[in-house]
Amino acid sequence: MLKAIAFDLWETLITDTPEISRLQEELRLRKLEEALSARGYRSTAEEIQAAHRGLWRRCFELYWSVDRDVPARTQVIHFLEELGLDPGNFSEEVLAEIERAYVLAALEIPPMMVSSAAEVIRILREKGFRIGLISNTGRTPGSVLRDVLEAMGLAGSIDVMVFSNEHGECKPRPSIFEKLHVQLELNPSEIAFVGDNLYVDVHGAQQSGMKGIHFVPEKRGMAVAPLVDHGLEIVPDATISRLDQLPALLESWSS
Repeated sequence: MLKAIAFDLWETLITDTPEISRLQEELRLRKLEEALSARGYRSTAEEIQAAHRGLWRRCFELYWSVDRDVPARTQVIHFLEELGLDPGNFSEEVLAEIERAYVLAALEIPPMMVSSAAEVIRILREKGFRIGLISNTGRTPGSVLRDVLEAMGLAGSIDVMVFSNEHGECKPRPSIFEKLHVQLELNPSEIAFVGDNLYVDVHGAQQSGMKGIHFVPEKRGMAVAPLVDHGLEIVPDATISRLDQLPALLESWSS
């Protein structure tokens, strides 16, 4: 018997449009330039943009491609290295200022909530389900995403949130799903996981003993993981194209 429904975050509960994504990046780059300039480091906008892109490539090669993750501070250190700067020459105060410039874009220019997300979570809670969330975080750490969800009015309805940058591993690693069911105090078989990525969400949930529901929205935003051919035949337990189809699906399972 299912007792909890857990969700992926990006492109399942929240989404970045191309315009929002562009504005966030512009803000992040401008804030980074200002933070460095105020401390006497005169990197050009072009150099900062190149370092920003190099940081992403380095994080993918070192961590994300093998389903590991790191704190935002580690990403900032790699960013400074991409600029040819020695992070050891920066005080804790300055590193913290640069980190704030790096991570806060999604709070200042927030993503959009996916249609029906708040209403569906409300309905599920009224039906007695506990609500969980697992998110691979990328550039926006869990500390900021909690504030984003709070501002959207969703945070108070989610019982457990697990973020990859805090956990150290990403979906589909079993450990991050294990952390979810342990914190929910439920067996994996009592949880269904909903996500837009067939591999990291559905396969990750299923190999951990949960039901995996594939969410395939008609329109997707920019926060989509790169497509990787893992040679797996992944068959979801169910597929939905709108979140508001979820309560009826669960009702059909229970009956």
